[in-house]
Amino acid sequence: MTDSKQPIAKDSVVSFHYTLTDTEGNTVETSRDSEPTVYLHGANNILPAMEKAFEGKLAGDTFNITLTPADAYGEKQADALQRVPAKYLSHEGKLKPGQVVRLHLKDGGMQPVTVIKVGKFSVDVDANHPLAGMTLNFAIEVVDVRAASDEEKQHGHAHGPGGHHH
Repeated sequence: MTDSKQPIAKDSVVSFHYTLTDTEGNTVETSRDSEPTVYLHGANNILPAMEKAFEGKLAGDTFNITLTPADAYGEKQADALQRVPAKYLSHEGKLKPGQVVRLHLKDGGMQPVTVIKVGKFSVDVDANHPLAGMTLNFAIEVVDVRAASDEEKQHGHAHGPGGHHH
């Protein structure tokens, strides 16, 4: 149940809309044309600097956050360019330069990578996060704040629309 007077604190489930722009004011992405983004506050579900900016806000609050690369996804690393066998990439259709795909990792995880060059059997990829090296400007609208359920706290993430689904 929503408590519109509840400030965002540890174990709050927060629903919010955002518009992310670059330093020139170009929209990089937005949640405005879909469901709000949902996260469990204090569970490291979003960037730490963003989470700190949410602390104490209430449903209905709007605010802006500017994150430097150091507070967001880091600087671009030149040594993050790799040549990998195409079979380790998860994608739909034909690979194209500039496309973001998922690289299967040895530990079973997946990492987003950007295709640089496509060869017959291998692909050159940039393993930097697609937003690495960018200063990010977020316009935030807090839509809802509620207490997390015991299950959400135990699992370390929000459940339901906009959150994690089992």
